[in-house]
Amino acid sequence: MTSLLLPPKAVHQGDLILVNADHPYHPLSPPDLLPVAGTEILLERRAAQALDRLMSAIGGWEKIVPVSGWRSQAEQQTIWEDSLRENGLDFTQTYVARPGCSEHQTGLAIDLGLQSSHIDFIRPAFPYQGICQTFRQAMAKYGWIQRYPEGKEHITGIGHEPWHFRYVGTPHAAIMAARGFTLEEYIVWLRSFPYGTCRYQDQNFALSFLPAASHGPTAILLSSNYSYTFSGNNADGFLLTEWGNLHD
Repeated sequence: MTSLLLPPKAVHQGDLILVNADHPYHPLSPPDLLPVAGTEILLERRAAQALDRLMSAIGGWEKIVPVSGWRSQAEQQTIWEDSLRENGLDFTQTYVARPGCSEHQTGLAIDLGLQSSHIDFIRPAFPYQGICQTFRQAMAKYGWIQRYPEGKEHITGIGHEPWHFRYVGTPHAAIMAARGFTLEEYIVWLRSFPYGTCRYQDQNFALSFLPAASHGPTAILLSSNYSYTFSGNNADGFLLTEWGNLHD
């Protein structure tokens, strides 16, 4: 058995942290960033590597360009203020996250656009056809989701954004795609599987939710028969993913 102590701040770390107007981003350390496709646009290392594998598999970089990746707090503030001045409050609230509440600040999100002589920075074209749709069809295998789908605006608080993608890792992206979940819905759904009581179990992995301790670190005892990863949910607990010989 392996005993772990998860510090309280770890609830704000991981590939599955929920960042929105109700759950601001809590930067604990500078993200480990890599450039995307030889540009000055940056992503968190795991996200950048997964995106590059995806694009290599579909030949995506021949027609798709990165538009916006990681942003500092100051950059998000500038984008918010510029959009307010140029587009007004309604547009800005629909398509621009408030500073401190943007996924871009995590390094886990990217806006992509179809290559063109003119690309709109706020709303780049990324149609549901051609290479862009090929990207969508392949992305879950590499840990990516379309973060703000049509019809879920009342859940995400952001308008339909065909161009905005979020890295959540595997197997989470595939589960979310199969069930039609936004990240908000997925976080809630995982609460149905409290660690120590039940797990969502597939052939190769299991998922469960571990609430954070009310005071001090959260303790957990894990079997040494399988591998595992944790992610905070950026609110009140941890999402545990286990791989290996789960039936022992």
